[in-house]
Amino acid sequence: MRQSATQPPIFAKQAAPRCRDRWFSAIISQNNAASLRRREDNVRFCLAFLAALAIASGTLPQTWAQDAAANYPNRPIRIIVCVPAGGGVDTVTRIVANGLQEKLGQPVVVENRAGAAGNIGAEAVFTSDPDGYTLLAAQPSPLTVNPLLYKKISFDPTQFEPVAIMTTVANVLLVRSDFPAKTAQEFIAYAKANPGKINYASQGIGTTSHLTAALFEKVTGTKLVHVPYKGTAPALNDLIAGHVDMIFMELASAIKLHQAGKARILAVATAKRIPTLPDIPTLEEAGVKNFESGTWNAIAAPPKTPAAIVAKLNKAVDDVLASKDVQDKFAKLNLHPAGGSPAAAAAFIKKETQTWGDVIKEAHVPAH
Repeated sequence: MRQSATQPPIFAKQAAPRCRDRWFSAIISQNNAASLRRREDNVRFCLAFLAALAIASGTLPQTWAQDAAANYPNRPIRIIVCVPAGGGVDTVTRIVANGLQEKLGQPVVVENRAGAAGNIGAEAVFTSDPDGYTLLAAQPSPLTVNPLLYKKISFDPTQFEPVAIMTTVANVLLVRSDFPAKTAQEFIAYAKANPGKINYASQGIGTTSHLTAALFEKVTGTKLVHVPYKGTAPALNDLIAGHVDMIFMELASAIKLHQAGKARILAVATAKRIPTLPDIPTLEEAGVKNFESGTWNAIAAPPKTPAAIVAKLNKAVDDVLASKDVQDKFAKLNLHPAGGSPAAAAAFIKKETQTWGDVIKEAHVPAH
């Protein structure tokens, strides 16, 4: 029987439902695949969110932190020095950084970010990821008393994770080469006879050079004029040029100027005389009782850096400080390598905060 030309073949009638069913199945399958991808994306987003939340809240699972430490470091480490190049902290950090490269097997880059007594560099590290790849190398003030001296400060020093104290060094009373007084006693007498006429440099507001001078004014009854600089190098340059009269400076930076006749050390702020300067008296010998002052520098990590990474960094820093090569370099600079555990560093910084905080209050050092 012939079919009409206008009628579709029988097999077409039978195939149509099967094609329709496959078409709908394909659409459903595509929708399911898209839905599955969306679910997978949601799962990945949630896991990433939870990980970020854990890091921010300090509840990152211990196994995750240990895994991160086991693979650390696998790329370059950056140490931000919060003073200009050429100062004591900068010199020490570069020596330690060279040793860390050998110990950790990764480049360690030193970057200077100076200003506001270390606040600019400290803030940059404070807001960095807590992964051990951005560290702070600082003098005391950014890790201790700056909140007492600056009205606007965007970080909390107590939240840093101390890694280690690198070095400690005594402070000395350093004057320009042609200053009228030749001894510490003569300097004190001259200052008392000329209130407000002696200007003193510092490495910046809140640095030990500033606070030591403030303490000196209080205990000697003198009045000096403060000229803050952005670090050691510019302050010493102006002292050498005769633009400022004196500075309380760490021995490591002062002794070469003293030996070269570019400036003069009148006294050391230690309990006993320093072996490398046997002819220079202590300030106590000059009549300033119980006057001691020193400075130090430390490495710290951003808040919430995993303890395992801090411990790994601490071990590397301690190994570098204990090496003969580094100790010989520090000895030539009249620096004392410190080291110790992160807990010891934290306790030391806390004590220093209390000590210099008391000086700020007792000497009525104003906030800026």
